[in-house]
Amino acid sequence: MRAVIVRHFGGPEVLQVVDVPTPEPGPGEVLIRVAGASVNYADIMVRTGANVQYGATGARDQFGLGSDVAGVVAALGEGVTKFEIGDAVVGTQERLDRALSTQAEFVILEDWEIAAAPAGIDLVKLATLGLNATTADQALDTLNLKPGQWLLVTGAAGGVGLFAVELAKLRGLRVIAQGRAYDESLLREAGAEYFVDREDDLVTTVRRYLPGGAHGAIDAANLAAAAADAVRHGGAFVSLLNSAPMARREVAMTNMAWHTDAERLAKLAAYAGVGAISLRVARTFPLEKVAEAHEALAVGGLRGRVVLIP
Repeated sequence: MRAVIVRHFGGPEVLQVVDVPTPEPGPGEVLIRVAGASVNYADIMVRTGANVQYGATGARDQFGLGSDVAGVVAALGEGVTKFEIGDAVVGTQERLDRALSTQAEFVILEDWEIAAAPAGIDLVKLATLGLNATTADQALDTLNLKPGQWLLVTGAAGGVGLFAVELAKLRGLRVIAQGRAYDESLLREAGAEYFVDREDDLVTTVRRYLPGGAHGAIDAANLAAAAADAVRHGGAFVSLLNSAPMARREVAMTNMAWHTDAERLAKLAAYAGVGAISLRVARTFPLEKVAEAHEALAVGGLRGRVVLIP
């Protein structure tokens, strides 16, 4: 099978597509024939060696790329009873030490990393769900807001941000979304009641709409302190990139890292299956064009995910 790997860190040119034997699942493992695997900023951290540099994983001779996958079960390891060969599934994996990962023709995941795909769903689109939607949903849990309270989402049209807006509305929250001017109609359709143009002063605008500020914020744009003062006294603030500022005004500041959660993934996949949350594919690339996929991601401004198709 073909798989994307890195053996040396650097720019997109260090990415390799290699031929390796198709792995066989061991106890508790599932072999998935990949229909699509999204490309995320987490992959850039693997490619550049940032994970090793900052101690998130040890040095290895080879790293596989990819966290998200959707596909079809091709083989089952001993003891797996939740799935059958031929089942359509979606999965996420967060281990950073894997020599082969989801950006490949086949991938092995443990059964607890996988959920059933909704019937009839486009698996290439479903490959955009896992990491981003799980992050958004876990961030909402961290904030622990009550129905009717106000949530600010920065970078609200991005991969995590739009899921946060849609999932917040499903929880009965009211949303004020920040994004580029051309994102306003998208965000209002997703459920945002107020919109803040990224060229406007965020704190001033939020507090004009919401005297006292929002009850909570998900900082998907990594604005850090520039967004924190938009949260009211005693509120809550979640950073997705470890940039939560020092706590002030009794605002609970959290640097949140997502984690694999198959039960949550099943719930989110079900939402996607009935159209309650959006699956957006900006561009697709064949596996051999993985370097171009990384270049497209680095340019930014995408409204949807980049997906590799083996």
